[in-house]
Amino acid sequence: MDAYALPYTFSQRAQKLTSSTIREILKVTERPEVISFAGGLPSPKGFPVQAMTAAFDRVLAQNPQTALQYGPTEGYAPLRAWVANDLKRTGAHNVKPEEVLIVSGSQQALDMLGKLFIDPGSKVLVEAPSYLGALQSFSLFEPAYVSVPTDDGGVIPDALTAERAAGARFIYALPNFQNPTGLTLDLARRKALVERCAQLQVPIIEDDPYGELRYAGEPQPGLLGLGREAGATVIRLGTFSKVLAPGLRLGYIVAPRPIIAKLVQIKQATDLHTAMLTQMAVYETIKDGFLATHLPVVRDLYKEQCGYMLDAMDKHFPETVSWTRPQGGMFIWVTLPVHIDGTALLARAIERNVAFVPGEPFFAGEQQAQKNTLRLSFVTVAEDKIRTGIEILGQLIKES
Repeated sequence: MDAYALPYTFSQRAQKLTSSTIREILKVTERPEVISFAGGLPSPKGFPVQAMTAAFDRVLAQNPQTALQYGPTEGYAPLRAWVANDLKRTGAHNVKPEEVLIVSGSQQALDMLGKLFIDPGSKVLVEAPSYLGALQSFSLFEPAYVSVPTDDGGVIPDALTAERAAGARFIYALPNFQNPTGLTLDLARRKALVERCAQLQVPIIEDDPYGELRYAGEPQPGLLGLGREAGATVIRLGTFSKVLAPGLRLGYIVAPRPIIAKLVQIKQATDLHTAMLTQMAVYETIKDGFLATHLPVVRDLYKEQCGYMLDAMDKHFPETVSWTRPQGGMFIWVTLPVHIDGTALLARAIERNVAFVPGEPFFAGEQQAQKNTLRLSFVTVAEDKIRTGIEILGQLIKES
């Protein structure tokens, strides 16, 4: 008998799973002729290959037994201390290493936080639109999503009413160069958000994978530091994927100790610990200030790429279309005339060998979905292809 014909029963949770919209689109973009603005992938030009190679070599030469052994669930102690100290730059001056948990990428952090906070039917507050990977991760635990409205300045703190927040387990927010919009919360809104959440007793999950990728404007303090001043519970997520390389699969969670303690138990049931070799090599790379010289190179690269795309959009997109102008990060959010469906436009664009991500999947719930939107990523596409792809996309929009 064919092994695949044997009877088996998936859990109800597994039966409700769906494939990532972005991952499905990326299958199409594997064709070499396709110009892809779909994947939110860091540019390989920014990977510090030589520095990482040297770091792995030093770790394996100097301390191979520790690097290749099981490690503590909480993470490599020197790396946790580095994270705690580095957060001073974001305005969080009193973080202790014991409040830092090293995880296998931010996506694992989202999964663990879903396990920690969400029961079936639990209210979860999200921006509209929000990061698709978080929605996909949280949805596994069957929350009741409630969207908090946004505008050109990001999430609107005043929209976080007592009624909307009542019983919410947390609000999930990306304050810096948000995925998918590229928008950034200004200082006034950051303070208003943490003060509002302190009053309403709603924890904040601050996801900040792009904060180090600012190439315009002034840096803003993180929600973690502002929240501690305001008496709000803020859980901060960070990653080394965007500042070093995503293949490292290394991130961290910063939270009050009772939350970290429970997350440690969850991680022990998940994968025991994050890879020691990777943690030690990353620490070896960054411990002496490497990022201070490396990140400006990455920021300049992303600024240049963003400029190419914005210039092409200014030239080829009709006046009926609007889009964000990010000060950092990897994404531009496009709003089309209301009668144009982004998913339908994608089908036509793929016929012309251009790909992007339609905006609808970034909204939690069909009622809030804005189908006349799309997300463009610019960091991994050559200048000539950016200009060609945007010209094609502009023509398709005009034809619509």
